[in-house]
Amino acid sequence: MSDYHSQTQSVPTGRADMAVDAGLRAFMLGVYNKMAVGLLLTGVLAYVVGTTPALMAAIFSGPQAYLVMFGPLAILLISSFAMRNPSPAAANIVYWSVVTLIGIGMGALVYAYAGIPNGMVLVAKAFLITSATFGGLSLWGYTTKRDLTGFGTFLIMGVIGLVIASVVNMFLQSDALSFAISIIGVLVFAGLTAFDTQRLKYTYYALGGDQRAMSVATTFGALSLYINFINLFQFILSLLSPRN
Repeated sequence: MSDYHSQTQSVPTGRADMAVDAGLRAFMLGVYNKMAVGLLLTGVLAYVVGTTPALMAAIFSGPQAYLVMFGPLAILLISSFAMRNPSPAAANIVYWSVVTLIGIGMGALVYAYAGIPNGMVLVAKAFLITSATFGGLSLWGYTTKRDLTGFGTFLIMGVIGLVIASVVNMFLQSDALSFAISIIGVLVFAGLTAFDTQRLKYTYYALGGDQRAMSVATTFGALSLYINFINLFQFILSLLSPRN
């Protein structure tokens, strides 16, 4: 990240030439398109699994449930350490594996909300709010002249804090703590959405037209924004949901 940032200092602060602008737009459009397809696949998988009792039983009634729950995190951790110079194909395997497992896992969410009054209305409302929030924050991250690089460490610490607090609340079962976690979660992933969008701009300039590297960056950029969207959606849904 620091390398990307340092290299972008050579980018003119004035208006870039038309070729650079067009290239950046194409790069970002590729990121958003891949993210959108990932979200679509997630929604389809979640709906199919959550509305099919046989699938719910087959997936969540045995040790395979742990693969669904912890598989995405394991893939992200292993790939971050093992893939120093990933190929476009390897990056795609990581992306679609994470998206597929998260989609299957969110079948449990669909199943749970389908069983409560107006549950699916809450899900739809949370999705619309998330989409509007994400779109606004990503646009701001893309257009702002303010350097957001310094917020990266703070936001990552926020994510770690959320994980720890969530694990603690699994034992405490505190509604107040759950509410606080949701509020902080929205703020943290809202910040990450703007931060990652700007980081992708820095990445584009740092890669200097290397098509292979840009293909990989497109996939991992889509993955970062996808994860931000999913987490933002879950925290917003939690805030909209009844506490009892």
